[in-house]
Amino acid sequence: MYKIGDKIVYPMHGAGIIEQIEKKMILGENREYYVLRVPCGDMKIMIPVNKSDDIGVRPVISPTEMDEVLSILHGDSTEMSSNWNRRYRENTEKLKTGDIRQVAEVVRNLLRIDREKTLSTGEKKMLSSARQILVSEMILTSDLDPAEADKLIGFTV
Repeated sequence: MYKIGDKIVYPMHGAGIIEQIEKKMILGENREYYVLRVPCGDMKIMIPVNKSDDIGVRPVISPTEMDEVLSILHGDSTEMSSNWNRRYRENTEKLKTGDIRQVAEVVRNLLRIDREKTLSTGEKKMLSSARQILVSEMILTSDLDPAEADKLIGFTV
């Protein structure tokens, strides 16, 4: 069980800090929830404590692991389908894992495709979402601000 102040990652949403653990009655059940504040967009998320392992909640990575993620971002692109629909499904599966390395691959590959040709609307949304997930963890791991994290990624607004 995590405690207040812990930095954790909620797959598909990003990294945040547990601000509180509170009990709520929802659908007739009294449950404990982590109240997570995500630094990007100042979003708050409630995660059921008893389901956190099932959903893939994990601690943020270490600074050493962040160096590995940055290497992935600046490394070679991985082989991807030329069919945007198949590529979208493959990338969605990578994001669902909650593995920051796979999120970095998605960001890297979609950024490179976007520079060569225009991404589909769905892939643009996916890139934005994956970028937010990556940036939120970079902020909490390396004490960066969002602009610095975007610069390290190679993302320009």
